[in-house]
Amino acid sequence: MSETIPDDNPIILFDGVCNLCNGFVQFILPRDTEGIFRFASLQSDVGTALLAEHGLPTDELESIVLIEGDDCYVKSDAAIRIARRLGGVYALLGPSRFLPRRFRDVCYDFVAARRYRWFGKKDQCAMPPADVDVNARFLE
Repeated sequence: MSETIPDDNPIILFDGVCNLCNGFVQFILPRDTEGIFRFASLQSDVGTALLAEHGLPTDELESIVLIEGDDCYVKSDAAIRIARRLGGVYALLGPSRFLPRRFRDVCYDFVAARRYRWFGKKDQCAMPPADVDVNARFLE
């Protein structure tokens, strides 16, 4: 992995052209008051490198990915873990991890397969917010 990719904070990889995925990132930013999460689009060089490093396909953009050190979480596991890390009312999603992963991921895949149709798609990856403190949390 490149020395420019920090490994001391959890990194969320998201589909940079998906409006739903970008909305999810915009949802997380103000709620991550400690600024623990870093972000990179799946389409970026950083995203591709991290996917490859963790043995994930670099050509399938159907899942949000959470990387915590050497551990990697995808689909519903990633969403639940992110909610738990945000704390507060979002941590209430934590017990859903006890539902069978297959059931959770079928629900996740149902939305993921329709996300462009329901929420739209950008022509290119969205730019990070202009806020300097927030912008520093996006990996190039």
